[in-house]
Amino acid sequence: MQHFDHIINRLAPDLERMNEIMRSHLATPNELMNRIVESYLSVKGKQIRPLLVMLSARFFGGVNDDTLHAGAALEMLHNASLIHDDVVDETLLRRGVDTVNAVWGNHLAVLVGDFFVSNALAAGIRTGHLAVISALSALGKELSLGEVDQICNARDHNLDEQSYIDMIRKKTASLFMNCVRMGAQTAGASDAQIAPMVDYAELLGIAFQIRDDIFDYFDDPRIGKPTGNDLREGKVSLPLLYAMRADSTSCRAEKMRGLIRRGDLSTEEIDTLVEFAKAEGGIDYAFEYMRRLQRRGNTILENYPDSEWRRAFADLFEFIIARDR
Repeated sequence: MQHFDHIINRLAPDLERMNEIMRSHLATPNELMNRIVESYLSVKGKQIRPLLVMLSARFFGGVNDDTLHAGAALEMLHNASLIHDDVVDETLLRRGVDTVNAVWGNHLAVLVGDFFVSNALAAGIRTGHLAVISALSALGKELSLGEVDQICNARDHNLDEQSYIDMIRKKTASLFMNCVRMGAQTAGASDAQIAPMVDYAELLGIAFQIRDDIFDYFDDPRIGKPTGNDLREGKVSLPLLYAMRADSTSCRAEKMRGLIRRGDLSTEEIDTLVEFAKAEGGIDYAFEYMRRLQRRGNTILENYPDSEWRRAFADLFEFIIARDR
């Protein structure tokens, strides 16, 4: 956590300028929209994604105005996806705070999400980089497809590891990859220089989502959702997928598969699935999977000269695995 705080402190001026740009784009004569947006922005997370944009730009040369607008565009697009996800999933709390749909209803929440998307494109256009605008467009499609894949996996009961990894590659890693790509592009890096770090960002994004999914197996009110919430929505993540594979021939594993396929689980049944995943080593496997991704990432970093920003990328990977929320 100490290394992450150091990264935040070093990039704080960049992030503050980016947040000001984002607020400027989202300002409107409509008082209701301003009220909703200000309330939403007042509860910021760690802003990992814009942090990646700034870190990538620093890694390849330096942060400039185009970098700040690209970061604002990506953060607004990410926030739009969260607002829309909360509507789809009927989520009432995020980061322990009432969601937009919980306070204002689905109709306004969808419109607010659309408003964020439009302003993300406007911020991207301000960079003057066709590559940035193209990436934002492609990213919107990837995020949507990732969510649809997740819905299909839940409905069709795709209980295999590769389908899960493919889904989170679209749903989460694609955003991390574009953060690094846009930061590097606005700093003037070439495609050849950028490509390995985009691969690094993919590993980072997959690890981020796996760690997020592990939280579902533990009760922590700080996260803002109850244990097993993903399972209630039919989403089966890596710890349980591994547990069913590791114990594939037992009657108990078949019972777990039957529960998942049936759906509409009770609290007791969700607790049974969670405990099964833990007992069969699913949590340990998920952490080891992230460590393997981290080792692959370190190999990529070793091809670049040592610098403060290279070390910061390595520290960020460690933070993502070790974080407690």
